[in-house]
Amino acid sequence: MKEENQSKNILSRLAIESLNAMQLATKDAIMKESEVEVLSPTGSGKTLAFLTPILQLLNESLSDVQALVVVPSRDLALQIEQVWKKMGTSFKVNVCYGGHSMNTELKNLNNPPALLIGTPGRLYDHIEKKTFDTSSVKMLILDEFDKSLQLGFHEEMRKIIEKLPNLKKKILLSATSDVEIPDFVGMKSPLILSYLKEDKKELLTIKLVLSPEKDKIKTLISLICSFNSEPALIFCNHREATERVSEFLNKNGIFSGYYHGGMDQEERERILIQFRNGSLNYLVTTDLAARGLDIPEMNHVIHYHIPGKESEFIHRNGRTARMQAKGNAYIIQYKEEPLPDYITNHLDILSVSNKNPLPKLPEYKTIYISGGKKNKLNKGDIVGFFLQKGKLEKNDVGIIEVKDFISFAAVRKSSVKTLLENVRGEKMKGKKYKIEIARNVIKKED
Repeated sequence: MKEENQSKNILSRLAIESLNAMQLATKDAIMKESEVEVLSPTGSGKTLAFLTPILQLLNESLSDVQALVVVPSRDLALQIEQVWKKMGTSFKVNVCYGGHSMNTELKNLNNPPALLIGTPGRLYDHIEKKTFDTSSVKMLILDEFDKSLQLGFHEEMRKIIEKLPNLKKKILLSATSDVEIPDFVGMKSPLILSYLKEDKKELLTIKLVLSPEKDKIKTLISLICSFNSEPALIFCNHREATERVSEFLNKNGIFSGYYHGGMDQEERERILIQFRNGSLNYLVTTDLAARGLDIPEMNHVIHYHIPGKESEFIHRNGRTARMQAKGNAYIIQYKEEPLPDYITNHLDILSVSNKNPLPKLPEYKTIYISGGKKNKLNKGDIVGFFLQKGKLEKNDVGIIEVKDFISFAAVRKSSVKTLLENVRGEKMKGKKYKIEIARNVIKKED
């Protein structure tokens, strides 16, 4: 009964009615088996699928790291941490990744978390420094293990696993099946759960958009203008291309942002917050956004550049047609260039007009607040303050994200001026906070 109530409370906090079939099967398998491999599409809920059973397996009487989650990117590490915190457990969680303050991580590990999440390189650094007791780790989770291997983390992952002598469970998760598990992982006879062949193809429509010119940017603009102002993800193969394409779209009246691995973590998070809350409708990105990020479900995914590998093509498309919803993927290709072998030549060709009106500008702006969870602020406090002191209507306030020391709120653009004028000098929960239109750089929280 206690576990049942706990599960209900967690789902309530996450605003989820029930676990899906994959999550239930994964939870059951992790509880019963010592080796589990889960293959399921991007966006199907794999994070919650492994976090819920891990919670039940953690021991409240232990004060060491019990579960280690290894991920290929800091973005995925932070997303998993965010889900765990939203679950409202009594167990501490910390993240470790390159670019994060090592002093902050060392301080966090002085009081070891039950759940430690990190990238291979940084986790191995901590293991070498002996900053936490590896003998206490009973569960190892390799999330998006194929991506970690693809990025060349073989040696770091091998060394990490070698330093975990008392593992009881190994859990591997991926959105693709085209990768072999290296011998150093030590998987002997895993239970394999595959959900990759469900009716995804029936939900996803892929269309070919032919560009009359080698420079495809005008075709991209015409395609976006055909979406009736609906948001879209636009994939490029290189960082420089994302910036160039985004800049061109903005110059031509289509408000967009870019996202790639060369940006600071604060810059990337700022863009994702704006994209999630509707302050930004068009995101030009590398394959970094193809999986593992908390972003809205998309009706439209555009391949401005075609990836070199089929697996990345699949992951990009996984950003649409998610959770039984229909979606569209578009390939923009110069009419004289052939498609890669992994893409069928029998795609429907979509003709787009260059006479459609530009998309409407976003309805919301993002407001920055200089306080967060550590200041005892929550979403309800911010909404109440905006309605009472800011004189806003409830439907003027959109998605709110509360971090440790800062918060961000989407506010209807037409109401921003009124809000800022009314709250100037006012106190929220007895304290004055800086409240302004979010700038380009998010302040560090370390």
